[in-house]
Amino acid sequence: MTTAPDSKGILTTWTEKTGSVIAPEERLPWPQTIVAGLQHVVAMFGATALAPILMGFDPNVSILFSGIGTLIFFVITGGRLPSYLGSSFSFIAVVIAASAYAGSGPNGNIGVALGGIIAAGALYAVIGLVVMFAGHAWIEKLMPPVVTGAIVAVIGLNLAPIAVKGVSGSGFASFIGLLTVVAVGIVAVAAPGSLRRLPILIGGLIAYLAYVLLANGMGMDKPVDFSGVANAAWFGMPNFTSPVFQPAAMALIAPVAIILVAENLGHVKAIGVMTGRNLDPLLGRAFLGDGIATMLSGAGGGTGMTTYAENMGVMAVTKNFSTALFVVAALFALVLGFSPKFGALIGTIPGPVLGGLSLVVFGLIAATAGRIWVENRVDFSSARNLVTVGVTLTVGAGDLALKFGGFTLGGIGTATFGCIILYHLLAGLERTEA
Repeated sequence: MTTAPDSKGILTTWTEKTGSVIAPEERLPWPQTIVAGLQHVVAMFGATALAPILMGFDPNVSILFSGIGTLIFFVITGGRLPSYLGSSFSFIAVVIAASAYAGSGPNGNIGVALGGIIAAGALYAVIGLVVMFAGHAWIEKLMPPVVTGAIVAVIGLNLAPIAVKGVSGSGFASFIGLLTVVAVGIVAVAAPGSLRRLPILIGGLIAYLAYVLLANGMGMDKPVDFSGVANAAWFGMPNFTSPVFQPAAMALIAPVAIILVAENLGHVKAIGVMTGRNLDPLLGRAFLGDGIATMLSGAGGGTGMTTYAENMGVMAVTKNFSTALFVVAALFALVLGFSPKFGALIGTIPGPVLGGLSLVVFGLIAATAGRIWVENRVDFSSARNLVTVGVTLTVGAGDLALKFGGFTLGGIGTATFGCIILYHLLAGLERTEA
């Protein structure tokens, strides 16, 4: 594996190339690059729009900041690390807890959540600076695969009750929710070519159309109201929101930075494998870029940001790793963010469809832990690993909160810090058999 080439300038410059494999510092001719960049917009859209809806945030604002965040990431990494930043699902559980969000409609206490998101971004950025000066080896020692897998699984399990609630309102809601799950699953395994990379978007669209047909066309449930879409302007300013810095909420949400570090670490290493390059020297910059993007997003009403596996999937299929693609995708996201009509259309997505998508997404988050453990050959015959994972999953799924005076650490935070502490405590005490 080679080290990523370093250009003399601050930012990489792209060399035009036509071929089967396009490196980060290369690009196809601009017309082809623009079309390929649009494909990345589609790839990120389903999850980036869904996450803010599940937290009661404005999806327009979050999509706008996904574009801004991607450009920030591009500049800080010198244009050498192909990645798109989108809404992170890791924030959902703690944001809902901190803001006491009811689960539908706008989040009336969004400011408190935004203050916590900024705190998480600040912690993330500080970790990035430390890694830039001290290297990344300490992170892998602090959070080996058995720990990162357990923390990732906790996110999905902690969110499970929210997904189930979304499809439990009525028999019709359950039907639409399960139809959504089946549609997403069929697209993921049976759709032709690159369409398999867009199961959330396409499966959600199928379920949406089914709901409109049955509810609007046949009167089986509350119809979708499209009047807001008709009345919305094509272009206008997003509804920005100012953060509120409440210590308890900040302490609850800030630990998500640890999860983002583990996630980004895995993504950078995966891109390194795909490109055949050692991208580890860029890890500190990647953390810093993501952290700053998250802080800026939180300052304006957007969700926390993270690098997106969906776009990594597109790169794996197309073999096009040009960072120019992500500049193009980011610019398109900026345009979408300034379209109230686009936001109004997203707002018409029925609750049961969102519930079905949540069942899939939250389940996939939990299942990702299994992939981490398998790929890294985690040994579950080890009592240390077994106890660490078992306790962590139970604490997170049961949402165990710890109170220290006026401060409360939520289930995901308790599970995250508890997992790291318990693993290293048991590692220090573990005996090897003669």
